[in-house]
Amino acid sequence: MAKVNRERRTYDQECGLAYALDVVGERWTLLIIRELLVRPRRYNELLDALPGIGTNLLADRLAFLADAGLIRSTDPGRRTAGYELTDLGRSLHEPILGLARFGLTIGAGMPKRAEAVIRPSWAVLAIEAMVDNERAPGVDETYQFNVHGEIFHVTVVNREATTRPGPAENPTLVIETDAQTFFELGMRRLDPIEALVGGLVRVTGTASAVPRCLRLIGLGGAEGTAIPTSGDKTPAGRR
Repeated sequence: MAKVNRERRTYDQECGLAYALDVVGERWTLLIIRELLVRPRRYNELLDALPGIGTNLLADRLAFLADAGLIRSTDPGRRTAGYELTDLGRSLHEPILGLARFGLTIGAGMPKRAEAVIRPSWAVLAIEAMVDNERAPGVDETYQFNVHGEIFHVTVVNREATTRPGPAENPTLVIETDAQTFFELGMRRLDPIEALVGGLVRVTGTASAVPRCLRLIGLGGAEGTAIPTSGDKTPAGRR
């Protein structure tokens, strides 16, 4: 059971949402969880992934989350300790995905903030939030993404999509781009076809899978539409 330091500010309400916000409602907390949902991180990796947090504030948040039972140290006693989520912490996966989907909707079409920063690792959660099984193709296939060195893949089996970190064994498509372009696409500020034609996104693999992938992640496309790729495995428009 999570322990909460009652010296910290709370809502003092007998409400499930209020109890949750007592633990994760402080600034930066959910963003720390976001990073650890991708994979365990060392302290310095978290500091780099959360520009603006400050080392003392990060240390405070990590100590609180550990006390609350959401994270644990992977190598206790070391100054450069790593951190990972507990089962309780991982239970925040779906709520955070829901918030990410809400944020993508709010941010769609809005101009990029001049001072905003981007990290490639944020693309993993973004893709999970963008995927909708109701749009999953009737073809079992795998789409691998490489966003400025952050590699992950989406596998579709029986119309159900699963996102996993790391490279796929035999991807149907490999999509490569930089972090800026990826988030411009995700926020609907850039048309995916224009990005492909303009060379901002490089796609290799089965050409006919491109519109299926775009449809799955909510960026348009329709099954049966052929879009050429670099290094096609099969001729465009054919399986």
